[in-house]
Amino acid sequence: MDVSEPASISSGIAERYATAVFEIALENKELPKLEANLDDLAAALDESADLRDLISSPVYARDAQETAITSVASKMKLLPVMGNVLGLMAQKRRLFVLPQLVAQLRAAIADHKGEVTAEVSAAQALTKAQSDALAKQLKASVGKDVKVNVTVDESLIGGFVVKVGSKMIDTSIRSKLNSLQNAMKEVG
Repeated sequence: MDVSEPASISSGIAERYATAVFEIALENKELPKLEANLDDLAAALDESADLRDLISSPVYARDAQETAITSVASKMKLLPVMGNVLGLMAQKRRLFVLPQLVAQLRAAIADHKGEVTAEVSAAQALTKAQSDALAKQLKASVGKDVKVNVTVDESLIGGFVVKVGSKMIDTSIRSKLNSLQNAMKEVG
């Protein structure tokens, strides 16, 4: 069996839910609120092992999962459409695709706003000024507004890796050391 198959199935499931949520939020003029909901959900998924367990563990009965996720949605003051979809996903045993749903909704909103997202891995956290400067440089290069998502990867040693769509810029010291190591092998 192809290893990428489960990921593509999850992506397909998430895409169907994301399309429905996006269209309803757009129709109700609630995209800014949906965007805030997605930031809150992403943060909750990062910070809460209990929430990650709830969406992925087969131990929970459908009803228990649905009750728990609708309670979470209510406490987080998520849009009704988002709460309803999470409940439906629980009923259908589809909550495990929540991270992909968040990612696909973010992409749909960015596309609607004419933005592109740059995934940046940096050796250390960027300051607001550095992040803004990078976004400005990328906007000049790409021709669209660029939203910068930064993750810290200390294994880069220094510098950063930027991915915008299919393009990648790697200024990390790790990459330079690897290139040097490869050049040394060829010489030796």
